[in-house]
Amino acid sequence: MLTLAVLISGTGSNLRALLEAASHPDFPARVVAVGADRDADGLAHAEEFGIPTFTVPYSAYPTREAWGEELAEQLDAWQPDLIVLSGLMRLLPAAVVARYAPRIVNTHPAYLPEFPGAHGVRDALAAGAEQTGASVIVVDDGVDSGPILAQERVAVLPGDTEATLHERIKPVERRLLIDVVERIATGDLVL
Repeated sequence: MLTLAVLISGTGSNLRALLEAASHPDFPARVVAVGADRDADGLAHAEEFGIPTFTVPYSAYPTREAWGEELAEQLDAWQPDLIVLSGLMRLLPAAVVARYAPRIVNTHPAYLPEFPGAHGVRDALAAGAEQTGASVIVVDDGVDSGPILAQERVAVLPGDTEATLHERIKPVERRLLIDVVERIATGDLVL
């Protein structure tokens, strides 16, 4: 059984989908802890499913590296097989990436390498793209530059706003994430 620690910053819609999938007895992975870099609304999903949570507030540390050291200590307490960044809006320090690589995966609301960074949906619209997508990648030292594990195109429709486009991307992200976790757990996908 693959064990997961999930890190979030916001509402945790991808987290919720992963928790629902993992609650089925035949799903080969279990979430053992959910962490956040602030008081995130999505922690309530973990609590609803009886999953322990922790918060390492980014603002409480003088540097990103100091924050990363505490984050790694919290993760080490759970010994996860895989760390899932699910809407964590912070770049992990290089030391944290190196410590767990390649066992960190991230979802991104764009068809990478197109539109990396914190505003992939907005950037796709600003570029006038006719399509964008969703990707699941292995986290490396770059910004959304790691090896791509899964991705799928999503059309940009006339009149789309950042909100409407992102709402159509989210279900694709969720499906891809659950599939990637399942494939890693069954050995069909090797990191």
